[in-house]
Amino acid sequence: MKKNVLILGAGFAGLELTTRLSASLADEVHVTLIDQNDSFVFGFSKLDIMLGRRSSDEVRLYYKDIAKDAVDFHQERITSIDPVERRVGTEQGSYEADMLAVALGADYDPAATPGFVEDGFEYYSVAGAERLRDTLPTFDSGALLIAVLGEPYKCPPAPFEGAFLLHDYLTVRGVRQETSIRVSGPMEAPVPIAKEVSQPILQGMIERGIEFMPRSRVIGLDTKVRVAELEGGERVPYDLFIGVPIHRVPAVVEASGLAVDGWVPVDKRNLMTRFPNVYALGDVASAPVAKAGVFAESAARAVAEDIAARLHGTGPSAPFDGAGNCYIEFGGQLVGKVEANFLSGPKPTGRLLGPSREFAREKELFTSSRRERWFTG
Repeated sequence: MKKNVLILGAGFAGLELTTRLSASLADEVHVTLIDQNDSFVFGFSKLDIMLGRRSSDEVRLYYKDIAKDAVDFHQERITSIDPVERRVGTEQGSYEADMLAVALGADYDPAATPGFVEDGFEYYSVAGAERLRDTLPTFDSGALLIAVLGEPYKCPPAPFEGAFLLHDYLTVRGVRQETSIRVSGPMEAPVPIAKEVSQPILQGMIERGIEFMPRSRVIGLDTKVRVAELEGGERVPYDLFIGVPIHRVPAVVEASGLAVDGWVPVDKRNLMTRFPNVYALGDVASAPVAKAGVFAESAARAVAEDIAARLHGTGPSAPFDGAGNCYIEFGGQLVGKVEANFLSGPKPTGRLLGPSREFAREKELFTSSRRERWFTG
């Protein structure tokens, strides 16, 4: 009899896990994939939306197009998770699983930063990117502040990608000299995993006249005078404020008892939670890796291998290595490639290659290959 595998969330982790189980265990498992949305959007596509390069319709990949053996997709909102019984409730019904994988990602909490909802913008959501797209044409002078409002947050290079691309955008419009661009955050370096990653980003910022403010977390906005208040008491003026919202586990995960200290703890070797046959992977988990799609994808590989090992009784699978490559836009059609490994050695390692147009083409191939692999391959 086939085992029922229930996957909650159809982002990088959920789609990759679904694909791997369908490819290798279709005769042994039946996969049910649940997500409240009707489509998937790559995180970096939101930068294209923000700049008006592509519309939201152009970047959506619809779940109805998933054609995989032994896989059913259900667009439903999850209302409860019982990790003990491996039972999940939705607005349409309930599901029970032999194995449960929670890949619901991280939610955003703009209201956690006073003044952000009233006077701030973000491009981490499709709606936010569209709203910023419609506002950018009116910004032609003054101070632009991009602020990381808390850690951890998705895609560590993204605030700096935004700064580089907005530098180009303002330059093309002929108003860059009338503006200033700053990036602030609680981190000590743009991407703290390694100097070999942060240094090229810092150099790129210097070349473009973009200021980086390390160890500078914005805790609120004084919207009357348009000043960002920092944790240390400093006040930074802005004319356009773009924030990376504070991230949290989804409320249904918090209510389930899976989360501890804000995120779901897992065994870093196989992403198993403290509940038997319940995994957590991707941004929702507290695994010691960056919250980024490529690491969610590699986590899915580890979970798929662990499920196969358990079904076949072959002993422990190879441990999750926390390795992956991701891309960072530098503007001017140049893209850098970050190679990172969080778990294979005594400490995390990383380096940044490029930027170059070659990596821009490689990024396009990455996008198309995942589209084919997850939906039609």
